[in-house]
Parts: sequence; structure tokens; C-alpha cells
Amino acid sequence: MKKIWGMGLSVILASGVVLAGCADKQADAPAEAAKDPVKTSNVTAAGELPITKEKTTIKVLVKGFPGVSDYANNEFTKYLEEKTNIHIEWTVAPEKSAVEKLNLVLGSGDLPDVIMGFGISPTQQLIYGTQGDFLDLAPYINQYGVETKKMFDIVQGVKDEITAPGGKIYALPQVNECYHCSMSQKMWLYQPWLDKLGLQMPKTTDDLYNVLKAFKTKDPNGNGKADEIPLSGAAVGPNVNIDSFIMNSFVLDSGITTRLYVDNGKVTTSVNTPGWKEGLTYLHKLYAEGLIAPQSFTQDRDQAKAMGENPDINILGGEVSQHNGIFTAFNGPSGRWLEVQSVPSLKGPAGVQTTPWKSSVLQGYYVVTRTAKNPEAAFRLGDLLYNTEMTLRQTIGRPGTEWDYAASGELGINGKQAIWKTLPSAVPTNATNNINWSGQSAPSLRSNDFRLGQMADPKNPQEVKLFTETRNNYEPYRQKPESVLPALFFSNDQATELADLEKTLTDYINQMIARFTTGDANIDKEWDGYVKKLNDMNLKKYLDIYQAAYDAKMKK
Repeated sequence: MKKIWGMGLSVILASGVVLAGCADKQADAPAEAAKDPVKTSNVTAAGELPITKEKTTIKVLVKGFPGVSDYANNEFTKYLEEKTNIHIEWTVAPEKSAVEKLNLVLGSGDLPDVIMGFGISPTQQLIYGTQGDFLDLAPYINQYGVETKKMFDIVQGVKDEITAPGGKIYALPQVNECYHCSMSQKMWLYQPWLDKLGLQMPKTTDDLYNVLKAFKTKDPNGNGKADEIPLSGAAVGPNVNIDSFIMNSFVLDSGITTRLYVDNGKVTTSVNTPGWKEGLTYLHKLYAEGLIAPQSFTQDRDQAKAMGENPDINILGGEVSQHNGIFTAFNGPSGRWLEVQSVPSLKGPAGVQTTPWKSSVLQGYYVVTRTAKNPEAAFRLGDLLYNTEMTLRQTIGRPGTEWDYAASGELGINGKQAIWKTLPSAVPTNATNNINWSGQSAPSLRSNDFRLGQMADPKNPQEVKLFTETRNNYEPYRQKPESVLPALFFSNDQATELADLEKTLTDYINQMIARFTTGDANIDKEWDGYVKKLNDMNLKKYLDIYQAAYDAKMKK
């Protein structure tokens, strides 16, 4: 059985402002919020279309995305309105100022019926749900949630993920199971160099050291110069930090900023453990012998790509990144993106060999507010978006024009019978259009079966490559589900305290990864001082707050 868990705080949708002034409201939560919210209205029977018997207007505040040129006149909007008998009155918050707009709306109390596409964090959900601004959707799901219940069955664990303490559900999520993204802490090596030097893909940390040493000393690019960079990471990008892959051969590096995980019901961290020290010692060994690029701690994504796409001759042997399009360019002129192969989770000296796993549940995509005049219709509109055809129309476009169902014998990314396929007239991903909602704006259900059931495109083998490499090299070592920290719902006081603690701890942890790796700090002499400083920074208090939220989440 699959479990879907989230990644802890991270902290609150960049919304410290949203939290300000909330505490005083909680005592004044509307009395009606405690009542059974599902009342008689003009909605039809659950699962029946149209949703309303009479024409109904619902006001929606949506976070704008560059890919959608006009929500009101969008092809999918028109189709949705026609099918549901619901007219949507839009207020679009420009993407760059969306958080500020949401703050103003929530602070004013002049709420729309629905808030959509903002990714409202569990903490915000709890705060505004407790004070009555966000409706508890659990009763609506019970009575009307035909598609939501199907979604819960298809991707098990989602219901637990979005449920606040006390069994409340304040927002519908977007479920987008990106298989290769869920195990995103990867490393890639340039296969032609391995072949030229007669080397096998490494299986252990000792093997990796030997490969990188050969890359540095044996001139694999054949230009007679010692210009090879054996391994690089970056400071900015998806899982490009130099520790994110290698540490998992010594101790779990969860990818959360403070490297949190659950051990027998206890929220803990890796950063003060003997395994973390051993991993840093190994990284320092690589760095001290010139096997890790110094730029790994400073370069951004553009600089990383320039390193991997060196136009004259390849200089990069290995990269730490989520996929092979970070240091090399998909369909780029060098063609190196197809020549790098993923390194399987490596076995460390103590036998540790782990692939961290992350949730594909995007929280807070659809909220129904206390001012909704027809909350049943508002909920059912969101529920309908999980329907397979609605998901395809919302994310791709019109059947027969931008997409179609796959014919018998057409194979998907996973090598099985395909479910659907894009057509030549499909809008390029993220291109501005007036046909779909760009896959960013609303709830949708893109399960692994759905995503991997897209017909494979032989002209673009990237998705097949990512699926195959993830399945073969990372899935066998996947982190135990019970050790994954679930998405947690923090109170306003907890969130305020955590925000300061997390920034202080994260900055220090990242600083010391760099210092210990480069030798700017001596790990043997300064480790005890490092651990003491973490304690002085109230690491225990930080973990205690997480533990309290975790216990509240898991309480049955």
C-alpha cells in the first residue's frame, strides 16, 4: 500500500504576513462553523451533471499563471460552465503579487466563494479553518465527493495527508504523482567516460571515489589537458546540493532543509549524528583531492548548465541533480543529456543505502470560504476537477485536438498499454494559451498510472529515461514510508516560533556543510562545537514543536 506524506513546514507559503493578526480572530470564529455545513440547496444528486438546477454564479480568487491568458474566456472555463450550470466570476491575482493579494483578501474579511491555486499551507489552513474563514470540507466530501473519494482510493494516503487534527479537511489538493520527482536526490555520470576508461557504474562509495579519481587523472576527454571536473553540484536548483545524494550512503538525508525524518514515532534530524559526520568526512576527502568542483557551493542553474554544456569539449564527469536536464540541456546541441546515466543508490561503509522519498500532494489548491452562498455547488465544482477527462481538458486541452485516448497497442512511458496521448497540435508546456488552465491553477488528479500512461514519444525519450532509471536505480532502496515526515498542521504560535528557528538552523547547517567539505572547518576538531551550537540554537525546541504537531496529526 502506498503512503503519501509531505515535507514538513517549509514554512508557510512565504506568508508570514498572512499569519499576522490571526490569533485574535480565532476566539470569534462564527458559530455556524460548528454546525453541520451541508444544507439543502439547488444542487443535483452527487455525481450528476449539471451541478446546479438553476444558473449559479461562484466567485473565485485564482492565482494567475503566465500560461493562462484569460480565465474568463478560456476554452476549458467555457466547457466547465456549460457542463455544470455554474458561471465563474474571476478575480485573478497576478503571479508576482499573489501572496500580497491573498493577504489583503484574508485580512479584509471580504472573501470570495473559492480561493484556488495558491498552494495554501497546512498551517494556514489550520489557522483560518479554526477561526471559521475556511469551511471544513469533510462533510461535503462525505455527501458529494464522488471524484474526491475516487482520488482517495487511487492514491492512498492523500486523505491522511490533507486531514488536519480533529478530522477536518480545509482544502482540496492537487495530486500530481511525478514518479521520478518523488525520488529526486540523484547523481548522474557521463557514460562515454566510463566506457573509455573501462569502468563500471559505481555501486559503493569506494567505487565512486575510484571513478571520480580516474576522471580527474586519466584524461577521459582526450584533449591532453587536466581540465576534467569529476563531480559538481550547485547552490540553486532541484536537489543539486552536493550532499543530497551522497549523504544517503551514510545516513538519511531527507532533503528537508533541516533533514528531518521520523524514527519509531519520534521526529528527529540527521545533522547531528555520527552518520552525518562520516558523510561529511567522505565529502571532504573528495573535495581535498580535487574531485568536487568548488563552484558546487556558489553556482546557479545557468552556470551549472554552462559547465555541463561546454561547447568545445566535455569537461564534466558527474553531477548531483534531480534529472539530467540541469547540467545538460534537453535536446541540447551537445547531446550529452542522453549520454549521462544515473548512479544507483550507493552502499556506504556501514551498509546504508537509501533513496529519500517525497510526496506528490500539493496542498491547499481549493478552499471554500465561510461567505460562499452555495458551498455545496462550490465544493462540487472542485470535486469535478479530479475526473480524468476534466484533468486532461484542464491540463492539456480539447479531446481530438490537443489530446486523445490511446489506441490499442500504443505503449505508455511505463511500457504498458497507454491511456492517453498528446496530439501534434497540443500546446507546448507552459506556453501562454487560452485553451487550458496550464495544469497549475486548480485541483487535478495525475496519478502515477495516469502520468506514466501517456503514450511514449520516440522523438522525446526523456520521460521514459527518467522512469526507467528511477525504477531500476532508486525505487529498490526507497525510504521506509513510516520514516517520512508527514505534512503537519502548526498553530499560529508554533509557526511563528518555527519560522525563526528554522531559518537560523538551516543557514548554519548549510554553512557548515560547505565549511566541513572544503576544509575551512576541521571536522575532527570542530564537530563537537558544531553540535553544541545546534543545541544552543534551540534544536531541541525546534524538534519538540514538530513532535507536538506530529503527535496531533497522528492521534486517532
